[in-house]
Amino acid sequence: MIRVAVIGAGQWGPNLIRNFHNKQTSEVAWVIDRDEARLAEVRARFADVRVGTDAAAAFADPAVEAVVVATPTRTHHALVKAALERGKHVLVEKPITADVRQSEELAALAEGARRVLMVGHVFLYNVAVRHVKALLDSGELGRVYYVSMVRTNLGPVRADISAAWDLASHDISIVNYWLGAEPKSASALGGSWINEGIEDVVFATLRYPGEVLVNLHVSWLNPRKARDITVVGEKRMLTFDDMNLSESLRIYDKRVTDERTPMTYVDSFASFRASVREGDITIPKVALGEPLRAECDHFPRLHRLGACTADGWRGGARGRARPGGDPALRASRRTRGEGVVPDAIPLVDLKAQHAEIADEVERGFARVCAQASFVLGP
Repeated sequence: MIRVAVIGAGQWGPNLIRNFHNKQTSEVAWVIDRDEARLAEVRARFADVRVGTDAAAAFADPAVEAVVVATPTRTHHALVKAALERGKHVLVEKPITADVRQSEELAALAEGARRVLMVGHVFLYNVAVRHVKALLDSGELGRVYYVSMVRTNLGPVRADISAAWDLASHDISIVNYWLGAEPKSASALGGSWINEGIEDVVFATLRYPGEVLVNLHVSWLNPRKARDITVVGEKRMLTFDDMNLSESLRIYDKRVTDERTPMTYVDSFASFRASVREGDITIPKVALGEPLRAECDHFPRLHRLGACTADGWRGGARGRARPGGDPALRASRRTRGEGVVPDAIPLVDLKAQHAEIADEVERGFARVCAQASFVLGP
């Protein structure tokens, strides 16, 4: 069991505190936040956890082996660097930083210190996301043509980073994991209306090896909360609706057949549809679970196994940003007359080890089932 200091008890921090303070694989020794009212709430719920407003106190505690950073992005670089320099393993919420040079500096620092530096891409621990990965790896969908991804809601509005950094990072981590590759090129347009220079909506297009096209629509300025993904393959297609907890995945036995016939005079709807296959729709049973719990269980395991790459695990998730800043920001500047042309870029390297993540998710689900059995009976 490792002892953890959680830096940041704001919007996401309480979930991290709850999951890390499990007294099995980890326990929270410190919670740091500048808001005394939030610290008072932590004291009321976790009397055995030390609290403070200065992260340096937690970093100086020799009993603390790991640090979890859940603070505004602009503070990530300084906090992660200080923790690594004190010999701590670090889990930092995405994005790791908003500057590629700072990200690479932290990666090199972790590698040199032989410490785990893991970026919290929580959707990689989603059971449905893992199920899609298995389908793609098995060839069930055939060659992937394109992926369409929509992530919208009304809020929460960020004032420090754009919707690309805040929202698209989720979808890019997912598609990189599914395809086992990085995008070869990217272009994007964004618009800002609430905070000047901070894009509230971003439309981006990524091109992956094998001519796979990925389109992203992300926004925190939208009346509908949506987390929709469509994957179109040569043999089958699927949709992933993360808002539908009971039937998140649908697999469509639909495709355009490869039968080529000379074009003749088409005067009926039936003959027009002749080359399109309409098959069954399958809704696979996907077990419920808490992805964050699986992620929080995975982090201590990396420490125990001695993983010391800057990815957090060998071949795992290293967050990268495009040189020069946010790709959506730079692409959108073309509309302001700055003439920025998107080039070929590595956005995020997320070749996560599927078997390792699968094991963590399955163990987390087993714990949920055991708890439910205890409460509800056999």
